[in-house]
Amino acid sequence: MMTNTTEVIEQMDVLVAQWQATGDDKALFLDCYRMMTGNVLMAIKAHGFNDSDWVERLLSHFADYYFEALQDYQFNPDSAPQAWQLAHNAAADPHVTALQKLLLGVNAHINYDLVLTLVDLLADEWGQHNPAQRQERYTDHCQINQIIGQTIDAVQDQVLEPAMPVMALVDSLLGPVDEFLISGLISQWRELVWVNASGLLEMGDADQRTHRIAEIEQAVLRIGHMIW
Repeated sequence: MMTNTTEVIEQMDVLVAQWQATGDDKALFLDCYRMMTGNVLMAIKAHGFNDSDWVERLLSHFADYYFEALQDYQFNPDSAPQAWQLAHNAAADPHVTALQKLLLGVNAHINYDLVLTLVDLLADEWGQHNPAQRQERYTDHCQINQIIGQTIDAVQDQVLEPAMPVMALVDSLLGPVDEFLISGLISQWRELVWVNASGLLEMGDADQRTHRIAEIEQAVLRIGHMIW
C-alpha cells in the first residue's frame, strides 16, 4: 500500500514510462489518472477543499485499490475484480480503441474502486456525523468533478490524440463539446458512486453489504461491456 500521495505519483510515473516504452496500453488510463491526481493535489495545496487532509487520504487509499487490482491481475488475472479484468484485457487488444481503453479503466476505478474507498474512509465517522458534516464530505467529493472537467482537455490532447489521431479531428469539429460530454459522463458516474457508498454505509448487516457490493460490481461490469 502507498503511504502518501508522493509515493502514489512516483509509482504512477514509473509505470507510465515503463508501459509507454513497451507499447503497453495500460498506460492510457494510468497517464490520465496521474494527471487528475496531480491536479487534485494542486487544489489541495491551494486550499480548494473543506478538508484537505481527508481528500489527500482519499487519493492515497483510492490509489491503493488501483495498485492492488493491478498486482492481482499481474499474478493471477482471475483474482482481480471483474471490471479490472475487462479493462486490462482490453488494454492488450489492438482492436480496441484508445478511448474505449481509457473509459474501461475509468469505469472500473470510479464506479467500483471509488465506492469501496469512500466506504472505507467514511465508515468510522458516518454514524457520528450530522447532515452538515456529511454535506461537507459530499461537497469535497463534488469539487473533484470540477478538477476532472478541467483536466479532460489535456487528457485528450496528451493521451488520446497521440494514440488515436482521429480524436484531433473530433476535437477540431466539436470544440469543447466532446470534453463536456466525457466530463459529464464521469460526473454522473461519481454521483452514482456517492449514492452507492451512502447506501452501503447505512447498511448494518455485513451479509447485506457483501451482497450489495456484488450487485455493484455486476452493474459496473455491464457498463464495461457496453463500452467494449
